[in-house]
Amino acid sequence: MTVGFIGLGNLGTPLAANLLEKGHALLVYNRTASKAQPLIEKGATVCVSVKELATACDVVFSIVADDAALNAIAEGADGLAANLKEGGVHISMSTILPETATRLHALHAAHNNTYIASPVMGRPEAAQARKMNFLVSGDNAAIQKVKQLMSDAGAAGVWEFGDTPSAANVAKLCSNFAIISAIETMAEGVKLAKQSGIDAEKWLQMLTQTSFTSPVYVNYGNTLLKEAYLPAGFTLKLGLKDVNLINQQANAAGINMDFAKLLKNKLERGISEGLGDHDWTAIAIVKD
Repeated sequence: MTVGFIGLGNLGTPLAANLLEKGHALLVYNRTASKAQPLIEKGATVCVSVKELATACDVVFSIVADDAALNAIAEGADGLAANLKEGGVHISMSTILPETATRLHALHAAHNNTYIASPVMGRPEAAQARKMNFLVSGDNAAIQKVKQLMSDAGAAGVWEFGDTPSAANVAKLCSNFAIISAIETMAEGVKLAKQSGIDAEKWLQMLTQTSFTSPVYVNYGNTLLKEAYLPAGFTLKLGLKDVNLINQQANAAGINMDFAKLLKNKLERGISEGLGDHDWTAIAIVKD
């Protein structure tokens, strides 16, 4: 299979590099062409447009910033859906609204190719270490066809959520809600520990070695203690984008998520304070 990759940001670049290291001939496209240079040096071929890449590929991975960016590469006469080979597969790894996935699945089907939702869990260092988790939904036959490619791209786990195209996107929004909620609660816990005169590092060490041993608490807890907000692994600005999606999906599902609304407000304040390009753990230093 000829493989393409669109979107060479903090996650896309190491995932694409993993495919090259596994021996795949890879075509790449990025809106800012200079970001492809490290991959060119590893053997990737750069395309000048989405259309050029799509017409040459059997499988295309994409990981772009938001729904609008995904629509821009997927739709229209020059987009992925209209130009991907018949029977081809588009693996969309972006965090987007479930309704966007539903619509793009139908668009690809109309052009006799397949859209698979596959948002990913993990930060750039996890991508480099091949410890990502891919949340997947869509046509089962297509998923089985590309599962090995997902592993080659850096998936330690491929978690299947059925054939409803949007299901994996719902799972990703629920997951990101859990992560940002954990960051906020740890940040407040660290602040309370310090202001109350106890050793916050010792408290967090106890917490992450007993009741909260997950990587989310261990890794983000260390970031909060070190106040290592730059460079960002995942920006506060993108965190707000995801929290907005969570609130939109809550409205669509007819439920009320009080904490998600509070998180939205705090992230908005952080951006207004100039923290938008800091790591989303910088929610800890947003003014009260």
